[in-house]
Amino acid sequence: MMELRHLRYFVAIAEAGSVTRAAQRLGIQQPPLTQQIRALEAELGVILLQRKGRGIALTQPGEQLVIEARSILDRVEAAVAATRRTGRGEAGRLGLGFTSSASFHPFVPRAIRAFREAHPLVALTLEESGTAELVEALRREQLDAAFVRSPIDAGSRVVVLSVLEEEMVAALPAGHRLSGGPGPVPLPLAALGTETFILYRRPLGPGLFDAIIAACQRAGFSPRIGQEAPRMLSTLSLVAAGLGVSLVPASMQRLGVPGIDYRRIATQAGLVAPLNLAYRPGESVATALRFIELVHAAGASAAPRTGQHDPKR
Repeated sequence: MMELRHLRYFVAIAEAGSVTRAAQRLGIQQPPLTQQIRALEAELGVILLQRKGRGIALTQPGEQLVIEARSILDRVEAAVAATRRTGRGEAGRLGLGFTSSASFHPFVPRAIRAFREAHPLVALTLEESGTAELVEALRREQLDAAFVRSPIDAGSRVVVLSVLEEEMVAALPAGHRLSGGPGPVPLPLAALGTETFILYRRPLGPGLFDAIIAACQRAGFSPRIGQEAPRMLSTLSLVAAGLGVSLVPASMQRLGVPGIDYRRIATQAGLVAPLNLAYRPGESVATALRFIELVHAAGASAAPRTGQHDPKR
């Protein structure tokens, strides 16, 4: 049966113009090389080489075979190189997810851009969804990693890499009674105790939702929720419409939604929005491992608080 080595031997002879020189280049003895070519001719049922002076010449079938053999060997070499690149994480596919609030933090597009520039042969697939849907997509291996706001449910069976934390700010309708205070003075969270809140739906982002409720309760009140929006951007739109106030990650201010005033919240509230990267434990996909390494390194240089934590804590 024809094997790749037969094609390599034949091409080597064709390029050397001599069985002796080809054997020297290949590092094998001449008799075994001659036997391999005779076996190839017998299998194909044609004469590939004929003697010409002190060398050899290709017959017409031999000329055709050398063209096809070079093409096959080139494709095999390319396949091997591509496979090795994929194994090193330099090529292949990478599925990334993110929540709507995470996507607006500048760290996320910077990380994706940096990975794209470092690994242009990797095909990226991006998906925006709620935390619960992203975690399920990770478990089903439909995504390789996802930027989320935690904490994440202990039963999710994912690893959470803490990238950074950002402060939460109060989003108020323009001209609200609390929006006219001195800019540098943070707003006590208790000052919002009588307001109607608009929050991101809990099933889509339970970690952030629960953190807001807990912070309000520590401040001495339970927030009165008037609306739950399906997207963080929808939350801001409802605030701009004057339907209530909200607490959002500070990076959401970058959207520049008109009709909203923002106030920093006093640090005593202990209200922060973590940005995390979730992925499967024991991840072995090379492209995912490279992205995780990139995010870990970039997060370490971007913020003092990084590291892994168990979602059970």
